[in-house]
Amino acid sequence: MAEKNEKEKAVNEQIRDFGQVELEHGEDRISMLTIIGEIEGHECLPAATKTTKYEHVLPKLAEVEENKNVDGLLLLLNTVGGDVESGLAIAEMVASIDKPTVSLVLGGSHSIGVPLAVSTDYSFIVPSGTMVIHPVRMNGTVIGAQPTYDYFKQMQDRILKFVVQHSKAEQNRLEELMMNTGILTKDLGTILVGGQAVEEGLIDSIGGIHEAFAKLHQLIQETKSGGKKSF
Repeated sequence: MAEKNEKEKAVNEQIRDFGQVELEHGEDRISMLTIIGEIEGHECLPAATKTTKYEHVLPKLAEVEENKNVDGLLLLLNTVGGDVESGLAIAEMVASIDKPTVSLVLGGSHSIGVPLAVSTDYSFIVPSGTMVIHPVRMNGTVIGAQPTYDYFKQMQDRILKFVVQHSKAEQNRLEELMMNTGILTKDLGTILVGGQAVEEGLIDSIGGIHEAFAKLHQLIQETKSGGKKSF
């Protein structure tokens, strides 16, 4: 009894501190990781802001790759976006994991959350989930000069290239969605709800937690049967 209580306490601490927990179902062992709130980068956000700290997430992803007791990764997303460099770092880490990975967009996966959502082998979005696609933005003082524009364009191209490589979306169409002026009242961009994200080729399927687990178990069993992860 004491051992069970200690195990439950350890699991609760994992969820509280890192939004991460190890799950077992039969022979499959899954690491579940959450990306929530705003992705915090090189600067600390206010204490009242719900954040995902990339310096916590990267070691956890390295552990998933190296831990022989972990068979796959389930990534749960409900993020408003955040730091571009840090979000891309997490997305690149997820994409390079040599184990089955599945993502599930819940409330939303906006801005830099889009590369995160498509970084896995297979992706789901709940019917009411949303994804916002918009150009790169920057807070604070911005120098209105050609080098500034070139920097923004380079960063935006990096994001688009990653999304295109890891989804069925086409770059020209994504650029159209980014520059749309008819939906967001204070900005450029497009809001995709549920099935619209699937229609645009960003997400593979509509589904919830049951479908996400079922797909991950399927991919794990295929891998154990001698299949290879495809990119």
